[in-house]
Amino acid sequence: MTNYDDKSYLEKVDKWWRAANYISVAQMYLKDNPLLRKELSSEDVKLTPIGHWGTISGQNFIYAHLNRVINKYDLDMFYIEGPGHGGQVMVSNSFIDGSYSELYPEITPDEAGLKQLCKIFSFPGGIASHAAPETPGSIHEGGELGYSLSHATGAILDNPNLIAATVVGDGEAETGPLAAGWFSNTFINPVNDGAVLPILYLNGGKIHNPTILERKTNEELMDMFNGLGWTPIFVGGTDPEVVHPQMAKKLDEAIELIKNIQTEARKHPAEEATQAKWPVLIVRIPKGWTGPKEWNGEPVEGGFRAHQVPIPVTGKDMTTAPYLVEWLESYKPEELFDEKGYIKAEIRAISPKGHRRMSMNPVTNAGIVEKMNTADWRQHALDIGQPGEIIAQDMIELGKYAADLIKENPKNFRIFGPDETKSNRLQHVFDATNRQWLGRVNKEYDEWISPVGRVIDSQLSEHQAEGFLEGYVLTGRHGFFASYESFLRVVDSMITQHFKWLRKSKTHAPWRKNYPSLNLIATSTVFQQDHNGYTHQDPGLLTHLAEKTPEFIREYLPADTNSLLAVMDKSLRDEDKINLIVSSKHPRPQFYSADEAQELVEKGYKVIDWASTDNGETPDVVIAAAGTEPNLEALAAISILNKAFPEMKIRFINIVDILKLRHPDVDARGLTDDEFNNLFTTDKPIIFAFHGYEGMIRDMFFKRQNHHISIHGYRENGDITTPFDMRVLSELDRFHLAKDAAEAVYGDAAGAFKEKMLDTVAYHTDYIRKHGSDIPEVLDWKWESLTK
Repeated sequence: MTNYDDKSYLEKVDKWWRAANYISVAQMYLKDNPLLRKELSSEDVKLTPIGHWGTISGQNFIYAHLNRVINKYDLDMFYIEGPGHGGQVMVSNSFIDGSYSELYPEITPDEAGLKQLCKIFSFPGGIASHAAPETPGSIHEGGELGYSLSHATGAILDNPNLIAATVVGDGEAETGPLAAGWFSNTFINPVNDGAVLPILYLNGGKIHNPTILERKTNEELMDMFNGLGWTPIFVGGTDPEVVHPQMAKKLDEAIELIKNIQTEARKHPAEEATQAKWPVLIVRIPKGWTGPKEWNGEPVEGGFRAHQVPIPVTGKDMTTAPYLVEWLESYKPEELFDEKGYIKAEIRAISPKGHRRMSMNPVTNAGIVEKMNTADWRQHALDIGQPGEIIAQDMIELGKYAADLIKENPKNFRIFGPDETKSNRLQHVFDATNRQWLGRVNKEYDEWISPVGRVIDSQLSEHQAEGFLEGYVLTGRHGFFASYESFLRVVDSMITQHFKWLRKSKTHAPWRKNYPSLNLIATSTVFQQDHNGYTHQDPGLLTHLAEKTPEFIREYLPADTNSLLAVMDKSLRDEDKINLIVSSKHPRPQFYSADEAQELVEKGYKVIDWASTDNGETPDVVIAAAGTEPNLEALAAISILNKAFPEMKIRFINIVDILKLRHPDVDARGLTDDEFNNLFTTDKPIIFAFHGYEGMIRDMFFKRQNHHISIHGYRENGDITTPFDMRVLSELDRFHLAKDAAEAVYGDAAGAFKEKMLDTVAYHTDYIRKHGSDIPEVLDWKWESLTK
């Protein structure tokens, strides 16, 4: 029986570590002669060596020891590399365990393959300098720092045997999202969920500064982590002879603590679980460990100078090449590689086998994807009767459908948000579930809180909510994240990173499976933030995501409940998409039947016959709307126009899938010119009521024939005011829409009507300042059938 702790086994772990270090250094500098079996020449060295050495050796050390505990305890474990760069870590270790060659057969596990592996690292047409989608075993790129713990937590939810070994760099630990990440332990149920093992890697330097946590004493860190509800375990040193056995002992202690927590908790129902004091391993290992100790009389190892490429040798200047050779030879490659360049068999023998390799754990490749049961949204569809006849709140109705989704998907669907589920009117989800919360409970006051629940929204952090969802869907499960529209901007860079992950997975890692969609619901929207005011008004995520590669982005603007339900059904069934859904939470007239909603979602748009007077002929004006309030105001404007100008031929178009309007040169899904012209005409005026910034619509019409368009969107002009006045401030209101339509059709002949509309707006402005509520003409308005 193998003794995973004895000196001879640790000597093999040391060889694994040295092999990983050797390969990692070689990747930075070399494009040929990877094993130095001939004299190093300028032809062997990259013209511009690129990489980040500082984090490498310490992470390789951690990785080698994680392999040891996987073998010893037969663990289901994967690796998250939190430090921003240092992609060699996961590449080098997957090359040693054979998985890199399995996924990329052209990178053979011998000297020829090693040569190619070195050449492509951080090289044009090659692989990234961080743990990118093409890196085996990665679900976390680290291109933007701070999300390792939230991704890890999302991954282990509903995966009871999984351990996410999560290396947190001490530079990363200074970011706001990572600091929020320490609260993740509040949401991990030790019965139903797996475990996150944070490994705080204190190496002492960032790019050009010391790190805050490394300068704190162990006693200070002990106080900090105990207060945060973790059990800190310390490892540190510089002498491998000492640190190897110490790391083995302390890592075993951490694993056994995790197992003990889970064993004890699993003697009881999950509903009785309490928050565990999970271990956090705090590893003090110098930045740039085993590399150059100093350079030009200045210290390198242990500080910021080790951050990137510590020896300035290039293919253009080989003056310092002997120092690079000395560095590489310090790892004793003759003990690590055989005559053909294979990693020696005794080293490969200690690799975990098959899917136990962290680089090949199925959870790191979309997990075992269970198709979601999206239930039947039509069970919750509203029977609207005549358009506008009934009033309902779209998000309340969505909550009822979401409760069904929870019941139908008890282990692979979750809802995330930053303390806003009830505020965003999703409270009917709590008919089916609770919030998951393992912290202390105030039974007199807390609402819908228990150790078991399918909603996690009890931390006021958009970063955490988004990170949990990303970790959850990247490991093959389903869900959505609902937030106030303006504060989705807090995480727009996170969403961008997820988009980049999807795109690179398709273009650079064909072995990766499809991912369930990342679904974002933006509510508490810009045109209804009357009591919160200007600070809560920003629809810019629409514009931000519209700039990304069209294949991966969908943006939906459902105007009412039935449209929203149909959109959610479609979005939850999507794969490899980011779906942004903008929805109202306030009472609204309901206009579209379930059949109309289905068509709106399938086609992306619809000419609404009952709100049009062109009778299928050429219209005098096209009025288009995308969004809840734009749809309402456009319909109200049509009713005003129809009464004032019954002869006016109006075509009304409601658009749900806004990106379908783009030209096919921009987006393959876009309407052809013929389809677009049939819809919008080639020369008739268009009045477009839009939920977001107007430039987005202007761009969509740039390549089209008809530029006779007046766009009414958000114009960055808000205040604490009435709901209708929010629209007036951006001229999205019915009176401005009607004025512009009449002017476009009749010119100067509409002068009296124009004055009437402006007078009504002035009357509205005076009225709200006297009474504090909108004018009766708005509050009492109802849709009436048109004169055609």
